[in-house]
Amino acid sequence: MNYRIRKIKTDEYKILDDFLYEAIFIPKGIEPPPKSIIKKPELQVYVENFGKKDACCLVAEKDGKIIGAVWVRIMDDYGHIADNIPSLAISLYKEFRGHGIGTALLDNILSLLKSENYEKVSLSVQKENYAYRMYLKAGFEVVDENDEEYIMLCDLKKRGIN
Repeated sequence: MNYRIRKIKTDEYKILDDFLYEAIFIPKGIEPPPKSIIKKPELQVYVENFGKKDACCLVAEKDGKIIGAVWVRIMDDYGHIADNIPSLAISLYKEFRGHGIGTALLDNILSLLKSENYEKVSLSVQKENYAYRMYLKAGFEVVDENDEEYIMLCDLKKRGIN
């Protein structure tokens, strides 16, 4: 599949609302929540006023259309570990999943973070989410958990990326 990965443009920040919704893991047999769920404060932390200090985003683009995004920012979210460690969110439109695009987005953002002198990045993932294996392969380790999700951390120095 032909696509390219690039930094998001300022006038594209609003699309992060779509990808925030797409990032919500829906187990099989469960009805998806209404899109308005992303307006909850605990979810708005991922996108509200995006573009300030300690935030960056890469998008995957195919035929001029953004099909996926990975973004990080310093925030007090589900994957929060420390005030100096950015948290990561990633998602693709459903029809583009399973083609390696998510892995490419993840690898690219981890390289970008390391080049910007970040040492670590965290995330939370529901235990049932198939993306959990992708995070393990990318160098994330489980550092905490609750009944539903893992809190994961990637030490960029250990990962050995350039």
